[in-house]
Amino acid sequence: MATQAKRIIEDAVVRKDAKVGDKLLDRAFALAFKGLVYAQIWEDPVVDMEGLEIGPDTRVMCIASGSCNALSYLTAGPAQVTAVDLNRAHVALGQLKITAIRHLPNYERFHRFFGHADHKENAEVYRTMIAPHLDAESRKYWEKRDIRGRRRISYFTRGLYRKGLLGNFIGLAHLFAKLYKIDLSKVLEAQTLEEQREVFERELAPVFDRKFVRWLTSQPASLFGLGIPPAQFEHLAGDERMAEVLRRRLEKLACDFEIKDNYFAWQAFARSYDRSESAPLPPYLQRANWEVMRERVDRIDVVNANMVHWIGDREEKSLDRFVLLDAQDWMNNAQLDELWARITRAGRPGARVLFRTAAEPSLLPGRLDEAILSKWRYLEEQSADLTRRDRSSIYGGVHVYELA
Repeated sequence: MATQAKRIIEDAVVRKDAKVGDKLLDRAFALAFKGLVYAQIWEDPVVDMEGLEIGPDTRVMCIASGSCNALSYLTAGPAQVTAVDLNRAHVALGQLKITAIRHLPNYERFHRFFGHADHKENAEVYRTMIAPHLDAESRKYWEKRDIRGRRRISYFTRGLYRKGLLGNFIGLAHLFAKLYKIDLSKVLEAQTLEEQREVFERELAPVFDRKFVRWLTSQPASLFGLGIPPAQFEHLAGDERMAEVLRRRLEKLACDFEIKDNYFAWQAFARSYDRSESAPLPPYLQRANWEVMRERVDRIDVVNANMVHWIGDREEKSLDRFVLLDAQDWMNNAQLDELWARITRAGRPGARVLFRTAAEPSLLPGRLDEAILSKWRYLEEQSADLTRRDRSSIYGGVHVYELA
């Protein structure tokens, strides 16, 4: 199974027409991507659900990642959600969340397990309440030991959101902040947007002018921890220095949304969710949605597969919504044509596709076969609005297309 997962990831990531040096970088990323990358998905589900306009008959396909968004879509009441992912660690995390929703006795237990994700009692909760109901493959993943010899399920007693490729990357960023004597907690203590901007300009912005930071961020491998492969690195940087691009994205995260409403900022600056009673949380983790999640959890499934192949195996006109995250930034033109030909075949009239790009513009014009693209309508105004309001702040654009 591990060999098959490795092959699936390499097939998606390694550019066949790249130079030798670029292929080596791609393979290094594929190796890093094989383990847990995102303990939390880094796309805003609230703007997603607005762009998708999910209804009671809607059948959604999305990339799983941490499954936060796939589960959150249930609050909109779709008929079915299928979360597809190349990474078996992400599939195991999604299955763990689904099983916990089904079998934990109350919201408090669920929130302690996935909201705090660092309580010692979570080990016993897993052993007695979750593990007996978990599928064999996911249970095998969580009970296997990591490179340090600890069972992976212990992530939930030692801080899940400090683990994985992204968690380690954020931890390294915090280490650099300490070395440069930057107090990241000051962002979280700010009471107004004005105070947040003052902290950003005083504490955070100057670090991007340092020579070492500018050199480090110019290396494609430095952003593997954000889940950005070498091919996407080029799109993200464009004609600018990567340090400047990252400074603008961090500025949006730190300054454009009130901290009390943005759990992405808490993950970036505290490496955890806010512990207060009124803490911002993903919809699936909110107390108000607990009963809805219990009622609708049977409408979701998480599968380990290449999404292009999975979509190609569906019946014609069988799906309504497709959430591609930023996966297209990894693709060449031929791969884009194959993906969208399959989406167009599987999509019902009025189907919508939502995706993100590292750069600001949609990547489809001039790259996707015009015979396919002409069947879709770009919702330009809505896309611009969703981009502006995406609290995750890491992407250049959120884009929505609708099948005519």
